[in-house]
Amino acid sequence: MNTSLVSSAEALFDAVRGWGGDLAAVADTTRLAGIETDPADLLAGYPRAVSLGVRLADGIMDPITDRPSPLYARHYQNVNALLDHIAARVSGLLQSWGGRALPIPASHILCEERFQASLSHKAAALQAGLGWQGKSLLLVTPQYGPRVRLVTVLTDLDLPAGRPLQNRCAECTVCTEACPAGAILNASTDLHYATRREAVDLEACVRQLRRNERLKHIPPYICGVCVAVCPWGRPGRSASLETLRL
Repeated sequence: MNTSLVSSAEALFDAVRGWGGDLAAVADTTRLAGIETDPADLLAGYPRAVSLGVRLADGIMDPITDRPSPLYARHYQNVNALLDHIAARVSGLLQSWGGRALPIPASHILCEERFQASLSHKAAALQAGLGWQGKSLLLVTPQYGPRVRLVTVLTDLDLPAGRPLQNRCAECTVCTEACPAGAILNASTDLHYATRREAVDLEACVRQLRRNERLKHIPPYICGVCVAVCPWGRPGRSASLETLRL
């Protein structure tokens, strides 16, 4: 392994912490082959995806039981803005090292019929080893459960890549039982689902999201119930930056 690249990765993760990030890891983009991107050749020339996460505040998430709150809606937007800021800073750092960088915006839906973005941040984080795919389709991290928001920066620097984590949801049914739409099907997977429909009734989920829009101060496509109730997110955990490597 190239020791200079390992040192660069460590410096990158340290910088992310200074910019407000809580999680950082690197995925080998060959593991993302076959996923839908926009444009279709988005990953061409980028062997690595730097996956970055910011933890959601427990004080915002703990009170959520059956619907999103205005506080959560605003926090969700603020964290997405912070992620885009961190991604821009990471891109600048990678470019200063002589690499190319392509920041993918956080929570940027391009197709509202299929909920498609330029790239699935969850897929990149999964392959980087930040967490596993839960029954709700969310990334579940060992540190904060699903109480994280994600962003991705593609790069041609051959940084050391992480590996996927073993699924730890086991027989837990908390998110399945809490979903106000009854959309989570309680299906299990070792790594990831072949399609989203294996795990979630998307039509039921979208109907619930659109009902949420009628609540005061709730923008489109925000719920948060499955994020809030997951037992992996509820225990107190270290807020230190986690760097998951080979």
